[in-house]
Amino acid sequence: MVKYEPKSLFMKNITIPLLFFLTFFICSCSTGEKREINTLTDKEKSEGWELLFDGNSMNKWKMFNGGEVTGWKIVNSEMHNSGGGSDHGGDIITKKQYENFELFLEWKVAPESNSGVFYHVQEGMTDAIYESGPEYQLIDDKGWPEELKNWQTSGANYGMNPPEDAEVKPIDEWNTTRIVVKNPHVKHWLNGKKVVEYELWSDDWKANKAAGKWAEAPHYGEAKAGHIGLQDHGGLTMFRNIKIREL
Repeated sequence: MVKYEPKSLFMKNITIPLLFFLTFFICSCSTGEKREINTLTDKEKSEGWELLFDGNSMNKWKMFNGGEVTGWKIVNSEMHNSGGGSDHGGDIITKKQYENFELFLEWKVAPESNSGVFYHVQEGMTDAIYESGPEYQLIDDKGWPEELKNWQTSGANYGMNPPEDAEVKPIDEWNTTRIVVKNPHVKHWLNGKKVVEYELWSDDWKANKAAGKWAEAPHYGEAKAGHIGLQDHGGLTMFRNIKIREL
């Protein structure tokens, strides 16, 4: 004969360990979500990552072809460009130069805004940052008022290599960008997906340059090392969690 156990006791025996597990799971997830922005974990520090923005100051940045940063703002621990207003400051670059590196950052743009991330930028050769170093494009793909060419969309090597299967998040959400430069090999990631890959100074790269937007920009992409740059171009762009490690 099978002994009958009252339902209330049976449910109690199941519910207590289940509640314990759920509580542990929820707390664990919550702990992971509470990581502060603009910080490095102990693991990242041991891997050689360096913060380029700590949420409090712009002391690792300067104006392209200029001095102290102007026009850019820190808002809620985010780096904001001028938004194209009357206090337009211009493009900024890191004070330090990099050759081979992995760069990570988060970004979002306001409606109908356009910006970019540059690398291997050299000063004094041109007045335009985009005529110096290659650009990882950032733009409001879905809300841009004109039709975009494929090499103008987010994640592209602007003017050179269009992204493949790139997916930009809604306008009010943060996107993630990762750029790996290991001369001459370059890879672009957008929101965890590799979208561009190319070889600097290869025959294909030279052909793209000669046939496109940079044909009359002799210094474009020629440097093997240089500054990281952020563009103050058209509309508001916001950045956070900007970090780099040299390879």
